[in-house]
Amino acid sequence: MAISPEMRASDGDRERVAAELREHCADGRLTIDEFHERLDQVFRSKTHAELQLLTADLPATDLRAVAERAQTAAEVEKKPARNELRDGWRTWAFASGINWMIWVAASLNSDGFVYPWPFWVMIPWGLVLLVMVGKSRGSKG
Repeated sequence: MAISPEMRASDGDRERVAAELREHCADGRLTIDEFHERLDQVFRSKTHAELQLLTADLPATDLRAVAERAQTAAEVEKKPARNELRDGWRTWAFASGINWMIWVAASLNSDGFVYPWPFWVMIPWGLVLLVMVGKSRGSKG
């Protein structure tokens, strides 16, 4: 069914026009002042004709494509965080292994017990990595 200009607009219709205006503002077609003026008018609009007037001088925007771009950008943004955590754990394991090899070599060359000092490197660094893992899991939900 075609929407006639005289038909009353719903809250969803107003939200779609507001999202379109946000996109045009982000693209630089509207100044912040123009955006705020039009946004005020969007939420005062009663009919589809009033909403159409607010975007008549702007090119059409495919809001589905905008949502897909935003979702793709969010996914790309999350991937480096996972890679950084994985790299952090690998570096921690490598450095810990080196420290333990040094400790073993020092222990074999000494007459008595050598305090296991590599724990003082591993524990704080590992705790920081665990906190980072917890924060990254908390931001997913």
